[in-house]
Amino acid sequence: MIARYARSASGEKRSHFQFSIRRVRKAPRAHHRVGTALRAFAHPALLLVAILFALAAPAAAQRRAPAAPVKIDVAARTIDAFDPREPDAVRFGALEFRGGLELTSPYREFGGLSAIRVAADGEHFVSLTDKGNWLTGRIAYDVHGRPSGVTDAVMAPMLGPDGRPLAAHGWYDTESIAQDGGTLYVGIERVNRIVRFDFGRAGVLARATPIPIPPGIAKLPNNKGLEAMAVVPKGLPLAGTLIAISERGLDAAGNLKAFLIGGPSQGEFSIRRSDDFDISDCALLPAGDLLLLERKFSWWSGVAMRIRRVALAAIAPGALVDGVKLIFADMGRQIDNMEGLSVHRAAQGDLILTLVSDDNFSALQRTILLQFKLVDE
Repeated sequence: MIARYARSASGEKRSHFQFSIRRVRKAPRAHHRVGTALRAFAHPALLLVAILFALAAPAAAQRRAPAAPVKIDVAARTIDAFDPREPDAVRFGALEFRGGLELTSPYREFGGLSAIRVAADGEHFVSLTDKGNWLTGRIAYDVHGRPSGVTDAVMAPMLGPDGRPLAAHGWYDTESIAQDGGTLYVGIERVNRIVRFDFGRAGVLARATPIPIPPGIAKLPNNKGLEAMAVVPKGLPLAGTLIAISERGLDAAGNLKAFLIGGPSQGEFSIRRSDDFDISDCALLPAGDLLLLERKFSWWSGVAMRIRRVALAAIAPGALVDGVKLIFADMGRQIDNMEGLSVHRAAQGDLILTLVSDDNFSALQRTILLQFKLVDE
């Protein structure tokens, strides 16, 4: 179960954002009449009809019945030092390393994590894979507040409007999540679409509803489309706006295209691109600044990661924004293909950044989860 919690006056935790796994009835099997079957074998046309009916019945049943969620086992190996060369170091740029996990699972659909949203309790999370699957679960912590494992893990295919998996529609490369209360927005990079899920009501059994998008999104390059999204909450500039950022859709000046959907000021803006970094996710700080997770790859140096902080007040249609670098890390530190970023406030008041990597379902890469504390808000 994923939940975003708030405390009532009595201190009791109450869920704002949860899902339940429902039982799915088995679709009725097609009933065959012996007499009709015998006559079909005697008449070629009837035989063809019988074959088509037999093939169509399971397909119709599949359209009616969503695939059931699956509980999976996830093993975790702790990452105690972000820089193995300096195992006692904890400060890296504007962040302090809190710990990390290397995650594995025997379930074949596990991996390829492209985005994550951690609930306000710092434990429950929802993530997605670039093959169109949900992953939900809980982050466990040790007595020192460091990540120690993942429990209650569930995977399920993301469902399209007709109840079939999104992948069955050719909608894959699901790369980004934005949360607005119980609603989740998901960006589908390969087809340049955004869909909405009523996750608070139906959880992983929620069905996608496509939303209208600006024309510029449809023109983004193949496999370099929407990679990061965030919904601006009430009380901040651009409240009610869905910010959608491309991985490497470039404007005429070579900067990264981004979009403001809904809200008070709709339109396009640009993010200054530097040092060959692409956008891989984003998250909003409570005070309003936008964090950009970036990564780059070269055959000579491998992958690198960077996080920049952009003032939300600077974002407007037509604007070109830049940000202050909070951290840079290369292969000398415990990173991989970092693609997911989430922010939550811990019980003691610290702002915690959670990052996950996309292993591309490759034996040469890892699925890792890292946590940092933001030193200066």
